[in-house]
Amino acid sequence: MTTLAIDIGGTKLAAALLEGNSLLMRRECPTPASYTPGALEEALRTLILPLVTHARRVAVASTGIIHNGILTAINPANLGGLAHFPLVAFLEETTQLPVMAINDAQAAAWAEFCALPNDDDMVFLTVSTGVGGGIVLNGKLQTGSGGLAGHLGHTLADPAGPLCGCGRRGCVEAIASGRGIAAQAQGELAGLDAKAIFNLATEGVPQARKLVAYSAQTLARLIADVKAVTDCQIVVVGGSVGLAEGYLPLVAEYLAQEPAVYQVALRSAHYRHDAGLLGAALLAQGDA
Repeated sequence: MTTLAIDIGGTKLAAALLEGNSLLMRRECPTPASYTPGALEEALRTLILPLVTHARRVAVASTGIIHNGILTAINPANLGGLAHFPLVAFLEETTQLPVMAINDAQAAAWAEFCALPNDDDMVFLTVSTGVGGGIVLNGKLQTGSGGLAGHLGHTLADPAGPLCGCGRRGCVEAIASGRGIAAQAQGELAGLDAKAIFNLATEGVPQARKLVAYSAQTLARLIADVKAVTDCQIVVVGGSVGLAEGYLPLVAEYLAQEPAVYQVALRSAHYRHDAGLLGAALLAQGDA
């Protein structure tokens, strides 16, 4: 059965037709800059209408908390204006198809788990516009009764750190994410996005290197915490920052400085930027 998979992120929207784990057709567009429900609805219609006639069901992976078909942005800066957005109801009305929705990092975690050679307990971390995660223990994706499970980017990294968009101070996301890296830039780097800062870091610009290193160190500390909580055997890292050249080796260097009990195997996301699309489709097929 053909599935229309949709990935709603803070930077881009993507949609694809999938048969099993085979991607047949893919489209994407920027996430609307206005972040209003109306703008998102219009962008989604434009994105999916050329594909919907070929599908028999819809699977959505979205940033934020998905609970009873409602999307709530835990960090409004990533998808502001979408508190209590009726995501499933809107898509069911638009497509006239059955719709399943789940957090994007949880979906990606399931796709990455399915790509592992062994059924190891696994944690997936995506470092992109924000920082998200997904946890698979004993072969089961953990979502939580309210959809919050795996939101590891909103654990505490530094109580004196920057204010996070979720309302807490010093979250991992506020430091390690692309948005967090850019927000901390000062002087000649102020106003640059994370991609530009990464480019300058590779050129040896001291402040850029420091910002990237702080992100990697913060993620390594999170991974050590995750190991302590879940005793996972592997951590998979994805997202535009997580997959940036040289980033994961830097995370590994910082993780190696932690005591041996907190060490865990690291791996780059196998499905890279399409993990959310594929994971949502696999979950809709009942493979979880």
